[in-house]
Amino acid sequence: MTVDLRSDTVTQPTPAMRDAMFAAPLGDDVYGDDPSVNALQDKLAALLGFEAALFMPTGTQSNLCAILAHCQRGDEYIVGQMAHTYRWEGGGAAVLGSVQPQPLNHQPDGSLALADIEAAIKPDDAHFARTRLLALENTWGGKLQPFSYVQAATDLARSKGLARHLDGARLFNAAVAQAAERGTDAYAEAKAIAQCFDSVSVCFSKGLGAPVGSALCGSKELIARAVRLRKMAGGGMRQAGFLAAAASYALDHHVRRLADDHALARRLADGLAGIDGLVVEAPQTNIVFVDLEGAARARANDLLAHLAAHGVRGNGLYRLRFVTHLDVDAVGVDHAVASIRQFFANAA
Repeated sequence: MTVDLRSDTVTQPTPAMRDAMFAAPLGDDVYGDDPSVNALQDKLAALLGFEAALFMPTGTQSNLCAILAHCQRGDEYIVGQMAHTYRWEGGGAAVLGSVQPQPLNHQPDGSLALADIEAAIKPDDAHFARTRLLALENTWGGKLQPFSYVQAATDLARSKGLARHLDGARLFNAAVAQAAERGTDAYAEAKAIAQCFDSVSVCFSKGLGAPVGSALCGSKELIARAVRLRKMAGGGMRQAGFLAAAASYALDHHVRRLADDHALARRLADGLAGIDGLVVEAPQTNIVFVDLEGAARARANDLLAHLAAHGVRGNGLYRLRFVTHLDVDAVGVDHAVASIRQFFANAA
């Protein structure tokens, strides 16, 4: 069997999602008259408590349009050293918008220390880029950012006159985990997190299981700027309602089920616990990191070859990343665990 744990981006649309896509009424979204796109944008904006939303092909484009809508040439944004918007989006804000990133080191839980954020804000001096924006990510590396921290960091930014953007690619994973902690509803927690920010980017093609798409939420003024930026970035689509219908279906049907992915990640981590040479990080959501140490590190390539031969796909070499999603079940997770255990048993 094959178990693809590389990422939750590998999910396939479910049969019911495909039906929703096929039945979607269509128009021309560049003219603003695709009813399925408009319905999705209205739904997400209302769900997260914003005035407007804008559907885009990718989360990278959504984050880029957000940063450039908040900042001008010569401005800077404060961001984590290992944040997606800084490290894995091609330097788009700097290359395309002349907006300088000011990266900060993460704390072990993925947060940026409040003292570091405050110290990074530049004085009003011609020698410095103008600090305009704080960009956070939740979840970060599968870690839920504590709500008290999110509130404190965004309150600090607001008090210093900074705008606040959330890369919420896995916002609903964060919301489901936060709801489990607080005994509340995932949709309510998603809104609570989102309302700490001036803009939020949400990805539909990860844990929510849609084939394509992200959306940016914000004020009407910010989204109007983002429309122009999306056009410049080549993101204007025509009969995009097919894709929007999948995202809308995911919002209705695939949010609460993310708890299943989180449970499978814990099952995977528990199954790998105790193997000599593996350090398994307890997952908070749907991502499991496994560090190879000692003799296991020396056999990293052999392990990857063994997993490939047994149909188990993951990412990394000395630090492995496994991501659970709606196309993985308990049987698949148990197969992955058994394959890894077999490798180390044979090595012993």
